Amino acid sequence: MARTRSENYDDIQRGILTAACDLFAKQGYMRASIAELADACKLSRGALYHYFESKEAILFAILDAHVRQMIADVEAAMARQSTTVDRFRAAIRAIVELNARSSNEQRLILNDLSFLAQAEQQAIKTLERQLVDTISDLLIRLDTEGKIVKRSKKVYTMMLFGMLNFSHTWYDPKGDIEPQEFADMVVDLFLHGFTAPAATGAPSRRQHA
Repeated sequence: MARTRSENYDDIQRGILTAACDLFAKQGYMRASIAELADACKLSRGALYHYFESKEAILFAILDAHVRQMIADVEAAMARQSTTVDRFRAAIRAIVELNARSSNEQRLILNDLSFLAQAEQQAIKTLERQLVDTISDLLIRLDTEGKIVKRSKKVYTMMLFGMLNFSHTWYDPKGDIEPQEFADMVVDLFLHGFTAPAATGAPSRRQHA
């Protein structure tokens, strides 16, 4: 007979994911043992397997939840805006703000995705492509000068994600630059350039949106 779920099953499961994410990020997914994971979760190994069938299942659940949350945050942020440039700024803010709260998840998705089975990797990559396509579409809409063509679309998009995805290695969201300001700096730098002269009579990109 199948075991029944306890009333706090979901809370315990979320607690496992939080503890596992912290352990994997600090120690490395492959180096973290099931015994260490059970100890971090304050559970026996048997109890741990009641909530997840394997260590790999825990890693997949962490990464899947993180990317889905990012997609949901971006879509919600964009829905509150009316112009393309404001939707773009809101999307980047949503990504930066989630990453600022989820540096461990960022480390795992960049460093440990390859340890999942091929089908699970593909599932995560499909979600990531959904997010990338959303941002890429915004960039194309903002491209009033025709810089983005078929051969350069991926390059421009991934340059932007490169600025965002690896910020956890150096950016401190508790420092002088808060996440929203950091996101705006990324947007302004990417859209307008660092040394771009001030517009003199020409319509701005914001006006085109």
